[in-house]
Amino acid sequence: MAPGWPVRGLTVLYDANCPLCVHIRHWLMGQRRLVPLALVPAASYEARRRFPRLDHASTLKEITVIGDSGQVWTGTDAFIVCLWALAEHRPRANWLATPAGRPFARAAMYTASKWRQAVRTEGDPQDLEEAACDDHCSVPR
Repeated sequence: MAPGWPVRGLTVLYDANCPLCVHIRHWLMGQRRLVPLALVPAASYEARRRFPRLDHASTLKEITVIGDSGQVWTGTDAFIVCLWALAEHRPRANWLATPAGRPFARAAMYTASKWRQAVRTEGDPQDLEEAACDDHCSVPR
C-alpha cells in the first residue's frame, strides 16, 4: 500500500465452511464500522469475479482482506485491519499493530487457526455462498 492512500472500503474473504469464520462474519456485520466492510466467502464465484488475480486457494487457508485500492492483507495483518475498520476496536487495532501488541495478535490468529482446522467442514464454497454472502454480493440465482 502506498503511503497516504486512504482506505475507503474493505472486502473480507472468509471461510464459509468454518463455523468460527461465519460467527466472526456475523459479529463484524453487527459492529459499528468506520470503514465499510463487504464480507464475501473465500474462493467463491463472487470472490473470483471481484479479484481474478488473487490466489483463491490461499484465501481458504487464512483470512484475507482487500482494500478498495488493491491493498491485500493476510493472516495477522488482516485481523488487525478488520479491527481497525471498527469504531470500538480501532484503538485496540492500533496497539496490536505495534511491536508490543503484535505478539498478542499473532497468538489470537494462531489459536483461531488451530480451532478452525478442527471444526472446518469440507465443501464447495459456492454451495454456501448464497446463504453466507452479504447484501453487496451479486450472486447469480
